[in-house]
Amino acid sequence: MIVQEHYFTCSHMHIQATSSILGAYICEVDLSNLSESEWKEINKAFLEYAVLVFPKANLTDPQQVRFSKRFGKLETLTGNPLIKTLWVSNLDTNGDILPLDDDNFRIIRGNEYWHTDSSYMPVSAKASCLSAVTIPAEGGETSWADMRAAYDALDSATKSQISGLAAYHSFYRSQEELGQEVEIGSRYGFHRSGAPLRPLVKDHSETGRKALYIGRHAYRIPGMEDNAAQELLKELNEFACQPCFVFEHSWSVGDMVLWDNRCVLHRVKPYDYSKPRVMRHTRISGDTSEFAPTDPHEQPTHFAAQSDQSAN
Repeated sequence: MIVQEHYFTCSHMHIQATSSILGAYICEVDLSNLSESEWKEINKAFLEYAVLVFPKANLTDPQQVRFSKRFGKLETLTGNPLIKTLWVSNLDTNGDILPLDDDNFRIIRGNEYWHTDSSYMPVSAKASCLSAVTIPAEGGETSWADMRAAYDALDSATKSQISGLAAYHSFYRSQEELGQEVEIGSRYGFHRSGAPLRPLVKDHSETGRKALYIGRHAYRIPGMEDNAAQELLKELNEFACQPCFVFEHSWSVGDMVLWDNRCVLHRVKPYDYSKPRVMRHTRISGDTSEFAPTDPHEQPTHFAAQSDQSAN
């Protein structure tokens, strides 16, 4: 429901804030044929609202790729550098529903927990773009939490406590929490570089605003006992993902949403897994400011290594 009157227009394009603390709806624009002035207004709104919903955008795969490239270089999520789209789906290649114990389905289930994309990679993601292709009748909504507003709302003692702290981020560790053990180097995210170390408080590279940088992939804080670090990370995640900081979108086929991974967490809500849910995903890589050093000692040493040395 849209209740705010904060909006602006560019040509026929209409941008209106949601009733939440973040997010905006953008209508009456052809994303496959943007003018330069429309692109500038979309980018301006992206930096202000962090989550942009384009209802019934109805982009094709190549059109979504072209639109996403306006924001930067795309990550290769499939292992094939020629393919920039990842299909986030509970269907196998034959169109059948994935079994609940399938590794691909376990990764999809991981998306139900608050996270930011690619925080476990040496260069984290700048932004993500998601389109609805097939959706269940109920459930499967996506929520975003504003880490800028959450940081601003912290008391001064907590801000002081976390100001110099950093956490390791690992896809291995977060998926292990769901009972999944994968081969090292077997697919995107499960790389051999070690876990990147990222500050708990992030300065946005374009706006300069401070934001919490946490989520389910963060698991260890140097200088703290693991139990204490886990408790702190849990408290920060619970505080930052309160309803007052959250915007939720109920999908219709053709909708597309763009969000800023540098200052929001997101998750998908559960749905009837016997029903198909197919989403088209493109991910924009961060620039050099999103690089974080990796610690070779923070390796998933108890996982088996894959022999294919071409894997990430």
